[in-house]
Amino acid sequence: MATYDLNEVLKKREAEKNAAANAKNQANAGWDKVNGFAAAAEDPQHTGAQEPIALDDVSRVKVLSPGRQVFKRFVRNRLAVTGSVILIVMFLFSFIGPLFYAYGQKQIFYKFDKQNVNYALAKQNTAFNGYDIDPEVALDRTVVNAVNSNIKKMIAAEQDHMVGVGETGGYALRKLGDGIYVLSSAELKQVAVTGSGSIMIGTYSQVGKKIEYAVAPIEGLEEAVAKAVAAKQESLTLNGVTYTLKRGKAKSYEISSELSGIQYTGEALDAGFESALSAAAADLSGFEYGGKSYALSKDGQAIDVYEIGEIRDGKVYSLYTLDTIEVGQKVADDFRTNALLAAYDTGEFESDGQKYKITPAEGALIVTDASGEEFAEFNSFSVRRYSGEDTMEYSLKKAVSEKIEEMLAAGQKSGTLVHEIPQQAEDGSYMKDESGKYIMNETELRITQRLEGEYVINADQINYVIDTFASPSSKHVLGTDGDGFDMLARIMYGGRVSLMVGFVVVFIETFLGVIMGGMAGYFGGWVDNLIMRMVDIFYCLPSMPIMIILGAMMDAIRLDTYKRLMVMMAVLGVLGWAGVARLVRGQILSLREQEFMVATEATGIRIKDRIFKHLVPNVMPQLIVTATMGLGGVILTESTLSFLGLGVKHPLATWGTIINSVSSASAIKHYAFIWIPVGMLICLTVIAFNFVGDGLRDAYDPKAKR
Repeated sequence: MATYDLNEVLKKREAEKNAAANAKNQANAGWDKVNGFAAAAEDPQHTGAQEPIALDDVSRVKVLSPGRQVFKRFVRNRLAVTGSVILIVMFLFSFIGPLFYAYGQKQIFYKFDKQNVNYALAKQNTAFNGYDIDPEVALDRTVVNAVNSNIKKMIAAEQDHMVGVGETGGYALRKLGDGIYVLSSAELKQVAVTGSGSIMIGTYSQVGKKIEYAVAPIEGLEEAVAKAVAAKQESLTLNGVTYTLKRGKAKSYEISSELSGIQYTGEALDAGFESALSAAAADLSGFEYGGKSYALSKDGQAIDVYEIGEIRDGKVYSLYTLDTIEVGQKVADDFRTNALLAAYDTGEFESDGQKYKITPAEGALIVTDASGEEFAEFNSFSVRRYSGEDTMEYSLKKAVSEKIEEMLAAGQKSGTLVHEIPQQAEDGSYMKDESGKYIMNETELRITQRLEGEYVINADQINYVIDTFASPSSKHVLGTDGDGFDMLARIMYGGRVSLMVGFVVVFIETFLGVIMGGMAGYFGGWVDNLIMRMVDIFYCLPSMPIMIILGAMMDAIRLDTYKRLMVMMAVLGVLGWAGVARLVRGQILSLREQEFMVATEATGIRIKDRIFKHLVPNVMPQLIVTATMGLGGVILTESTLSFLGLGVKHPLATWGTIINSVSSASAIKHYAFIWIPVGMLICLTVIAFNFVGDGLRDAYDPKAKR
């Protein structure tokens, strides 16, 4: 049987074709010169026909490389080509698109929008605020802190005056008029002790044989104490009263006795005083007797009685808030103090060199200037902008206060009020006329009680706000999300992360799987057994619970967003290598006994080269198919983790986090323009990878179609 060298046959065939072509050209040229007689003799029909090739001619065989054969079978698969086109578009969209798009993934967009906002806040004053009368007057801190509670006690008891004892001295609190009180410091002089318990009488000194009394001197006590000390007695009885001696410092003794009735520290007072003291001792309230004021202080079971001496005014306390008629009008520091002190006195006061008059009205105090024009008002309501700024018109404050009073009288918790407020331009700024005054516009205000004595006033206002959940437009093709980010930019950058995660994870899985599976398949024995048990362990690991725990740990330590992304890719890769390792092991087990492997052993090639240069390349077709089909699954896993809040964190965009931003039922219903495009991209990408994987599988194994 004859043998053929295919290369020689092809070369010969090519030479014959070239010779025939040259002959034809020469024949055509000859025909033109001699009217074609010579050429026509050979080919009367001028067809240039050649000798037909036999069916068994070796020249019919067209040799293609294995790669070209795979490629040709791949491009014949329409689904595989479709998947490839989709993936190319996805890569261009995610990696090239952001370079030409005007917006970034973290760029926040704002807009001017008319919204019903919290315009103002009104509070019914219940706490008294203090203003200095004389800063040099030292007031007890505990007394100052208790002023509001003491005023409430006075109001409940319908008292106009209160005296008491603080930690460092006495005080007096008196009412000037409705809502105005003055706190003063007072000198104290102890006059008596009453109640029960032990009372300090004085200190006896053995050196001078004298008693330094803490109370009024007691006749005969010094002699009795001297005898008791000499006799080393611890107690003595004098005029029916028992005194106790306690050794002190420097040969001294502290003398005390059991308190019964009233013990005066000075001159004894009459029965009227004792009767007034007895009545006041029940609640430790101060009292007046004989034109003098007295304060009580409890010390254990005993009650100390003090006579109030000189009084110096320190602070004036008021329930009122000051509102000037002119918006933003500044007043001197002493304006409030002088006005409150004069309200129920002369009605006239001075501040910053100007004279004013103040007149009590129903629930308010009206201040007028020297010309008689109303200058300011003290009232029991504090009406301010919701931000706390005092920039509201006086007429609006007055209208709000009156409306709240009507609501209180009617027992209502909400109401509406139509009033003028400054008109706004499209950019949110307040409009002014030629004279510089604000242009006013009637607006409906809604007043709602939020807490006891606190009311919120709502109005329609144009504010510069984040453009959240904006519908698709010419500026934002796919709208904006809940953070004011452009959705198209977020989807582009999110595709970068999702595709990168897919490829990195698959690379880690393939890298680990090839190494472990290659060693297990080549060496066999205990190496194979050990690695396969490791594979079984990784197959049994619950991936989702591990990722949930890992996500919680990264949340707890507040790991950086990019570091979190790298950790997630590494963990997903480590958890997914077992399948690749088992595939590589199975393929290598079938390849290592073939002739080419025997040849590698005979030629002395190193084991590493045998595995990674001869065995693994023969497994690459299966690896490529597995990796391609696994990419879609990894992208789904990343999207699921990000959707659950376990993957990449805000503000870094991924397709999963984008869908997570509209995860509630109402958001899914109203903001379909956010999640539908992302969901379609995820589906298209996963399907495209599956199409490509199926195409590669069929291309590498053409028998699969038979």
